[in-house]
Amino acid sequence: MKDLEKYKGVIPAFYACYDDNGGVSIERTKQFTEYLINKGVKGLYVCGSSGECIYQSKEERKQILESVMEVAKGRITVIAHVGCNNTADSAELAAHAESVGVDAIASIPPIYFHLPDYAIADYWNEISAAAPNTDFVIYNIPQLAGVALNVPLYKKMRENPRVIGVKNSSMPVQDIQMFKDVSGEDSVVFNGPDEQFVGGRMMGADAGIGGTYAVMPELFLAADKAIQNGEFQKAKEIQYKIDRIIYAMCACHGNLYAVMKEILRAQGIDIGGVRKPLPDIIENDKQQIEVCIQMIKDAIDGLNK
Repeated sequence: MKDLEKYKGVIPAFYACYDDNGGVSIERTKQFTEYLINKGVKGLYVCGSSGECIYQSKEERKQILESVMEVAKGRITVIAHVGCNNTADSAELAAHAESVGVDAIASIPPIYFHLPDYAIADYWNEISAAAPNTDFVIYNIPQLAGVALNVPLYKKMRENPRVIGVKNSSMPVQDIQMFKDVSGEDSVVFNGPDEQFVGGRMMGADAGIGGTYAVMPELFLAADKAIQNGEFQKAKEIQYKIDRIIYAMCACHGNLYAVMKEILRAQGIDIGGVRKPLPDIIENDKQQIEVCIQMIKDAIDGLNK
């Protein structure tokens, strides 16, 4: 049985850090990595959806991961998402991720064409084979990938000894139980939807990976601690505050990641904007963003009362 404790906790999905011209910024990537480590998170999930990977080249994704690892290696757990829309590029990124010493790699299924389960399994297994000494996490996000992980496919993938679990971003929390039932304690299921972090953990998720964690890590860490301590009413109250903040951020014209990067900028962490075609914030968003900043501040202040 593998030692899976290093994956259990709050793992923010890392945001793409760009310079003022929209290129990948090594300096800002390193600064953001240090910022999150200092917040006390368990690990980082790099080059996933929140990292805008679908709009980046292989070379940029390698550059981002290398920059993160220069700061994070040996200090926190790092999971690198390596999925591309073809097997060769994904395998290349997997081999690179192993070479820089990540704890695990992860991948969505191939998107656009609806492939049969055996083809998806072949895709994931070829990626895993390119990093033969590295754990592998299946990324289940059917609302974006267009294909959902099912139990027969997961059982097939668990025949690969490197497959340790699922980053489950499907909305039904019952899916967490479904995947836990396959492998039990000899696996890790990560809750994906931030709006149901507490619900997912209560349903059996061992940890969480989420796109809004990095803009309010204190709240997710507090919710996780409350669950561990059996303080379920407190955990629910924190989750409600998290959800209201997410709804408020989503009320802006700009993409959610553009909004969160603006909130971080107001806190002194400038990691640039978002990459087109993701929409940036507009002038009318600024008042709503101030509301979000105050909501986050009030929620964090409330943890100490």
